Amino acid sequence: MNAEIIAVGSELLLGQISNTNGQFLSRELAELGISVYYHTVVGDNKKRLEAAIQIAEKRADLIIFTGGLGPTNDDLTKEVVADHLSFPLVIHQPSLDHIENYFQKVNRVMTDNNRKQALVISGAHVFKNDNGMAPGMIKSKDCIHYLLLPGPPSEMKPMFTNKAKELLVNLKGEFSVLHSKVLRFFGIGEAQLETEIKDLLDKQLNPTIAPLAENGEVTLRLTAMANTKSEAKNLIEKLERDIHERVGQYLYGYDDSTLYSQLVHQLSLRNQTVTSAESLTGGLFQRELTSINGASAVYNGGLVTYSNEVKMTILGVSKDILHEFGAVSEQCAISMAKNAKRLFHSDYSVSFTGVAGPTQLEGKEVGTVWVGVSTPTTTKAYSLNLSGSREGIRNRSTKYGAFYLLKELQKG
Repeated sequence: MNAEIIAVGSELLLGQISNTNGQFLSRELAELGISVYYHTVVGDNKKRLEAAIQIAEKRADLIIFTGGLGPTNDDLTKEVVADHLSFPLVIHQPSLDHIENYFQKVNRVMTDNNRKQALVISGAHVFKNDNGMAPGMIKSKDCIHYLLLPGPPSEMKPMFTNKAKELLVNLKGEFSVLHSKVLRFFGIGEAQLETEIKDLLDKQLNPTIAPLAENGEVTLRLTAMANTKSEAKNLIEKLERDIHERVGQYLYGYDDSTLYSQLVHQLSLRNQTVTSAESLTGGLFQRELTSINGASAVYNGGLVTYSNEVKMTILGVSKDILHEFGAVSEQCAISMAKNAKRLFHSDYSVSFTGVAGPTQLEGKEVGTVWVGVSTPTTTKAYSLNLSGSREGIRNRSTKYGAFYLLKELQKG
């Protein structure tokens, strides 16, 4: 089964909102083994929506519409689809009862145009909207299935997950289990990662491997199809072992984990703590780490020491280090990390100093970064040469700090 997703709404074309529905549906359909080859966005215009449907019918046997099911005049998806299929719109009484009950419950007057939301394509299978008013529906004709879903993600996602998904599995006409696992990597580029596992990519059939580079990280989504979930998991585990042998040193987590959530998790398991001293990153590491549930148990606190004077008077970096080597140096990063660990009585600490731009500092080029890491037994600094925007350099620096800390924890 091949699918095309048509998002309806002029607000999408104007850039007022993002089409997160398309991303969600593509991911969900992939799990069902349904290929999505095209995404279309069309405004609230009957002629253009009709043209989009005609094009989609030539290349998909499942067409999913999101949006345009509301009460206003510009909500016209089901009207256009019904007219295109030559089926009338009829009142779906359970949906009308649901809408009327809502207005009674909130003690508001129901206007006539709200009745429009209870209209459905004659003969369609209707999905009750448990999180809104406009029902969804699916109608089939000439071996093509037309699935209409509401536009608000808070309504569309649960309707698809809880109602439409099972129906699509039945329509697909085959029962098989699809299981996916995401492997998360840091410190290796997408090109290098693909080079290291090129032979696995070339011969992939089942499981499949889908690389994705995003925000300075690389992920591999492994997806297997089998008769049972256990069988699918076994297929993925075998492939994962092969990948780990090649690039395991860059693997830090799975599925929805992040460098920061992994760091909090690993410190919690060991009942250990961390602190930070930040110049270049200005507290970004603290912000990212403390956004994770449970961070209060492992993060004692930290310092933002932008000026050399504060580095000396508060953090205890010696005047000689700053005079001889400068703030952007291995020696300064080590001193910052070591002293922060002592001040906050932590097991580990991390420091950041460098040049985020837009101009040089101390004769050092933009992107020159030192990350200091202090453990219960050693303190060292890592040199980075990063490129990109000021924000990008700062973000990647903090991720490297979390990654280096994770590697130290793994040693222990």
